Amino acid sequence: MKKNLKITPEGTKDYLFRECTAVNYVRKKIERVFSNHQFHQVITPALEYYDLFSTELGSIDAASMFKTTDNTGNIVVVRPDSTLPIARMVTTRLQNEVFPVRLYYNQAVYRNNPSLTGRANEIMQLGIELIGSTGKRADLEVITTAVESMQAVSDDFRLEIGHSMLFNALADELEAPVETKDIIKTYIENKNYSALNDILDKLTKSETATAIRRLPSLFGGEEVFEKAEKIIKSEKALEALDYLKSLYKSLLSLDLGDKLSIDLGLVQRNEYYSGMVFSGYVHGYGDAILSGGRYDKIFDNFDCAMGAAGFAININHIAERAKYTSKKNIPEVLVFAKTDEDIMDAIEYTSKLVKQGVKAQFSDLSDEKEARAFAERLKIKKFEVIG
Repeated sequence: MKKNLKITPEGTKDYLFRECTAVNYVRKKIERVFSNHQFHQVITPALEYYDLFSTELGSIDAASMFKTTDNTGNIVVVRPDSTLPIARMVTTRLQNEVFPVRLYYNQAVYRNNPSLTGRANEIMQLGIELIGSTGKRADLEVITTAVESMQAVSDDFRLEIGHSMLFNALADELEAPVETKDIIKTYIENKNYSALNDILDKLTKSETATAIRRLPSLFGGEEVFEKAEKIIKSEKALEALDYLKSLYKSLLSLDLGDKLSIDLGLVQRNEYYSGMVFSGYVHGYGDAILSGGRYDKIFDNFDCAMGAAGFAININHIAERAKYTSKKNIPEVLVFAKTDEDIMDAIEYTSKLVKQGVKAQFSDLSDEKEARAFAERLKIKKFEVIG
């Protein structure tokens, strides 16, 4: 027997009946939110050229991508992200559209995560892209659409908002190599206080280093802004903080209570974020199931200056929590053909019942006794014989 004949690749899984029902339930709920806000669906190829994800603005770690070659020797990757392909699409296929354009996607992305992290390599995502808009109005619409999407599928969620320029502005003033700054960013994202302190202790003491050290602990309600203003001296960082404060005050009208919080240590690994960022969480799962923000600079890769913001929702784990809403689709009636001459009559009768709104199923078993036993095992209430 072949070694891998009966297993799926690491980080992937099969979805069976109730799981598929749960996934579709979640998808429909979220897609309804997107449609109500006039976002329109697009689909990008599962295979893209490696060059798309290796640009200076918006690069994705090469080790995390599944790579192969096409018949001409070019390196192609299995789609690791949806935003960059949509940016490519907009600047090539949608140049003549009236902007801003509102797009949404429902497709999987593939990331080669390190072993033993518990994360999936195949991630089913739903997301939106609001392209061609900048400023507070667009940012608030994207965030509120994210809130509505979370509310559609979970009663127990929380949303954290931050600003990418807070860390970036401070990092620009930090006397350290680029590689060290990247490591610091990873430690802040993971809230690894011990490792963060160790690496900062090796650098020259400064107000900037002190502010960066405090970033991961600056989360909570409106009091965060007052604490941050006392330790942040960078003008660019303070501008970002003021803008974030204005967003937060506007979002208070949603009456989310403690479901809305500020996290100044919210930094995203994708380098293309250039403004506000946010993450969403559900009870019982540690990682963010929603992430997004503003990424205006991404279109510089395509020589096309344009504002853009959006978010993606990982529906794998939401669907797992939604299983309680899904029941196996048991037919109400099982239709059995007495003889071979009765088969078409039985099939047509089944179709007639379905059109009338009855959950009917044609039995393809040839023995009536077996068919009745099948109905009993599935607890199908009615058994009808044609012929």
